[in-house]
Amino acid sequence: MKIFQIRRSLWVPQPIDKVFYFFADVRNLDRLTPKWLKFYSETADKTEIKEGAHRTHRLKVRGIPIRWVSEIIEWDPPYGFVDEQRKGPYRFWRHEHTFEEERGGTLCADAVKYSVTGGELVNRFLVAPDLKRVFDYRQDSLRRIFSQPLND
Repeated sequence: MKIFQIRRSLWVPQPIDKVFYFFADVRNLDRLTPKWLKFYSETADKTEIKEGAHRTHRLKVRGIPIRWVSEIIEWDPPYGFVDEQRKGPYRFWRHEHTFEEERGGTLCADAVKYSVTGGELVNRFLVAPDLKRVFDYRQDSLRRIFSQPLND
C-alpha cells in the first residue's frame, strides 16, 4: 500500500490553549472545510472529544456522497491530537494536528498520511489536487479566523 503525505503549517497570533480548543470543537470543522465538499458533522454536539472518541461526518467528494467515521487515537491538550479514518473514502488516513507556542502565538501544523485505491495515478490526478485545494482553503480560513481575537 503506497502512502502519500500532505503537510501544512501556519503561525497564528493567538495563545495555544485557544487555538487547540478551537480545533478540538468539531463544530469548527465546517468553518475549515470548503463549501464544495457539502460537509456535515453528524456528531458535532453529541461526542466529547477525547482519545477513543468517534466522529461521523457526511460529505460529497466529486459529487459522490461519503460517510466518514474517524477516531481520535491520541489526545494531548493543548499540544495536539491525532485522528484516523475508520470508514471513508481512503484506504488509510491519519491526520496529526500539532500546536506549538512560538513568537507569542501558536504554530499550527497538519500532517496527513493517506493511501488511495488506484495508487499513484489516482492520487496524482484526482486525490492530491483535491487535498491541496482543501488544505489551501483551510489555511486561508485559519488566517482569517485567527487574525481576530477569539471569544472565550
